[in-house]
Amino acid sequence: MTSDTMKSNNPSFAIKLKNFLGKLVKNQLFIPIVALLLLVLINLIADPTFFKIVLEPSSTGHLILSGNLITIIDNASELAILAIGMTLVTSASGGQDISVGATIAIAGSVILRVIKVQPTDISNGRFAAMLILAFVLCVVVSAIFGAFNGALVAYFNIQPMVATLILFTAGRSIAAWINNNDNISIKDTRFAYYGNFIPGIAIPTPVFITAICLIVIALVLKFTNLRLYSQAVGINASSSRLNGINPKMIKLLTFIILGVCVAVCGFIKVSRTSSITYSVIANNIEMDAILAVALGGNALSGGKFNITSSVIGAYVIQFLTTTLYKFKVSSSAISAYKAVVVILLIIISAPIVRRWFEDMKNKREAARVAKIATAANTESGKENV
Repeated sequence: MTSDTMKSNNPSFAIKLKNFLGKLVKNQLFIPIVALLLLVLINLIADPTFFKIVLEPSSTGHLILSGNLITIIDNASELAILAIGMTLVTSASGGQDISVGATIAIAGSVILRVIKVQPTDISNGRFAAMLILAFVLCVVVSAIFGAFNGALVAYFNIQPMVATLILFTAGRSIAAWINNNDNISIKDTRFAYYGNFIPGIAIPTPVFITAICLIVIALVLKFTNLRLYSQAVGINASSSRLNGINPKMIKLLTFIILGVCVAVCGFIKVSRTSSITYSVIANNIEMDAILAVALGGNALSGGKFNITSSVIGAYVIQFLTTTLYKFKVSSSAISAYKAVVVILLIIISAPIVRRWFEDMKNKREAARVAKIATAANTESGKENV
């Protein structure tokens, strides 16, 4: 008898394997990783060259990495950054911010407002200082708008989607007003480095910016109580208040953090094109951000969260988008595919559905125990005879 046969016939091995698979399925990273592997498999079967990466010269003559995977990692940068803040907001408030796309337009408009008045022949040092000033001002403005949304939710008890509907409606008009509705185009090529490639570096700059954001939030969650407090407020705000936590302040803080994430996204967005189209920039990105949180296995009703799974979910969404484009799906229909995924995830994560799965599991376990007991009683009866 081989060792494999012995293992398969060993009840303890089967139990251990079942427990391992059970823990694996319950892991929050399971759904986004399985979705990612499924997309990889589909593209591998449909077109093995999908994963080809080459080093080729760009339009400026510098060598850069090119390929579908590079495009996915690059284009998912803003969504991954946005998923960080959206996860925290969802955890603490039990709702989502649907104004992030419009606020990205405001953030980008603020940056262009500062940079457009600068000459194109200034030194690198002065340009860097001006760029830092523009970014800091952008962060401040975005944080203020985030605080506005947070105040409506935390202090006026308005449901997050309703509270953020104000900026969702008015944000792009505010962005246009900041620059007098002008179609701005920055001629200085140095501004485009941060949304594309820095000369001499083959990897897209947004990938490095995303990595920095992930490191910063990882350090914040490790060395502060933000994770604990956000989850406590999201699970039960009244109980968290009795334990010395200020739920209003935590909710406000998460919206401000989301505002900072929005500022970074706005900076990358306008740097990609060195211009802005107020009605188009970051259009529907709020739905993708919510989908990233849901796909990461985070409850949209708040509470426990996993930012890593949300970030993986963001890359899965971009992978899905690129795959749909490759299969020549119309751009107007892609949102419908994503909406279906959102509906399915919300249904699966609904408490009533989870209870149903739990009841089915308990019934199967009870039936298995009853079967074992019946078999044992039958065997005992044979022995007595």
